[in-house]
Amino acid sequence: MLEKFHKQRLSVLLLTMSVGTIFLYCVNSMTNWFTYMVNLEILYISTNYITLSLLVDKVSISFSALVTFISACVFMFSRWYMKDDPFYFRFSWILLSFVISMNILVYSGSLLMLLVGWDGLGVSSFALIVYYQSGESVRAGFLTLLVNRLGDILIMVTMFYFVMVGSSLLVNYSTVYMFAMLCLLGVASLTKSAQYPFSAWLPAAMAAPTPVSALVHSSTLVTAGIYIMIRAFMTMNINPTLSAVFLFCGSLTSLIGGACALNENDIKKVVAFSTLSQLGIMVFCLGLGSPDLALLHLYTHAMFKAMLFLVAGFILMLSFGVQDMRLLGAVTKNTPYLLIFLNTSTMCLMGIPFLSAYYSKHAILSLCLSSSVNLFSTLTMGLAVVLTSVYMIRMLKSLNWRSCGSVVLHHPQFPFHMYAPCMLLYCGSVFLGWGFNMADPTYIASTFLPNILNLLVNFLLLIGLFVGLIFMKRRGVLMLVNMFYMDPFWGSMSRIGNKAYVNLKNVEYGWAEPYCYSSSVKGGLTWLNTSLSWSKSSFSFSKHGVCLICIFVLCMYLS
Repeated sequence: MLEKFHKQRLSVLLLTMSVGTIFLYCVNSMTNWFTYMVNLEILYISTNYITLSLLVDKVSISFSALVTFISACVFMFSRWYMKDDPFYFRFSWILLSFVISMNILVYSGSLLMLLVGWDGLGVSSFALIVYYQSGESVRAGFLTLLVNRLGDILIMVTMFYFVMVGSSLLVNYSTVYMFAMLCLLGVASLTKSAQYPFSAWLPAAMAAPTPVSALVHSSTLVTAGIYIMIRAFMTMNINPTLSAVFLFCGSLTSLIGGACALNENDIKKVVAFSTLSQLGIMVFCLGLGSPDLALLHLYTHAMFKAMLFLVAGFILMLSFGVQDMRLLGAVTKNTPYLLIFLNTSTMCLMGIPFLSAYYSKHAILSLCLSSSVNLFSTLTMGLAVVLTSVYMIRMLKSLNWRSCGSVVLHHPQFPFHMYAPCMLLYCGSVFLGWGFNMADPTYIASTFLPNILNLLVNFLLLIGLFVGLIFMKRRGVLMLVNMFYMDPFWGSMSRIGNKAYVNLKNVEYGWAEPYCYSSSVKGGLTWLNTSLSWSKSSFSFSKHGVCLICIFVLCMYLS
């Protein structure tokens, strides 16, 4: 017993931290939502202070509780999932460093703390994605690193504006450069949250181990950018142009995620595309000007999506690593616990009434219909909501209702304690939306719709369920396989970058010194000398004549 407890020491530690943070959140709610800023000055440059600042309020406390809770469940699952890995100790510490970096980002109150957490997420996520030493993992890791580095550069550029303002804090500063700062932070958050056109890295990152996907791609890395923008939307007056960009990117990302999930057969990539679709809904909600509602959907989505990834991990353990849904068949037929967890998580994702996501997703659609949003974004988001139900019903048909596949030859019964992380996440998936609604009603945007529009929101869900039941995938669509050509575009960025570097190097040589011109002139003179040699067979009167004509024209032009 002591040995088992010792193996789960990190899970126990994180679960204890989560319980303590939840208790702090309850104390915060009883004291009228206090806010503390802890500053530590580490550097003084001219008239500017560089400070390490911690921001403690209801948003940071609740987000930290969510991250530590899901991390505890993932560590519990990873102990069984990767029990045969000889380097599990290294894997667990890399994963723990990722959790620490996420908490630094959550509590950051200054740009320096934000950069520490942001870079920590990038480095640790790259190490986790390339953990399996294969060509696919390396490609996915470098693609993730490439896109996230673009966001890192934009975050660093904002330091220039913070220096001009005279403060490194993320709150309480002048509004002179607010629009420029918001644009930089907005584009950086779009890269980290895999929004269009930076979406290619998220499905590719499924090459990582399943516990990494359950933690990194459900509640931490992909939501870090959204968390930063939620902070910005809570403390700044948002420009309508930026809101329109968020509406467009969010709705289009949600639609692309749903359309690509319909064409995918890999179970982990289907879950990844569903994550992409839900991230688009969160960004769309930010464009509507409701950061509290986007934060609630972030919380509810993290719970049921982590449970869905863990269910996918159990299925991979049953099928000896096979991820193709066409080969799995009714893999959950003899595992009733997995059947319950799978059905509950998919129903949460579709927005079935009275589950956690219903409180956030239904409110977002109601807010969309009651706001003055452009027609393109509204129709795109409505179609994306329908596609969510279609591809989730398609996955349920493949895993629950088909005949038994040839891959799963036997159904080993997992010990009951192995289902403990899924049971914890199950409670959160069912009761989290109702709990936040009772604890803090500001998370729910109260909207009053006419009966026809209110029925329309529920009618979208019914349409998706009906289409999903009759939908049959006949053949693949190339444009959906490569994510509307985003995958080959970002995959070729390394070659484009190398060519740009060579050309930039030549430009610098050309302007600074005659290196490249001298080599070109030398090559031209060598060719001319070779062509004009009488003793060689390569002599050509035509080349000689062309050279003379060019010299004549040049002399006439200069005269």
